[in-house]
Amino acid sequence: MANKLAITLTRSVIGRSKDQRATVQALGLRKTNQTVEQQDNEAIRGMINKVSHLLSVKEI
Repeated sequence: MANKLAITLTRSVIGRSKDQRATVQALGLRKTNQTVEQQDNEAIRGMINKVSHLLSVKEI
């Protein structure tokens, strides 16, 4: 696994369920096309898996 992940919110959270919105916010994302770097671990991978249809992920 990579050390860090670059996570970009590519789709809007408008019309998504509360738990999906909370997951996106917990990843540190607020606006579309915003990119954040997170450590690569099981918890972050699980959150990415839950909202993978809204994100694009690159390993750094």
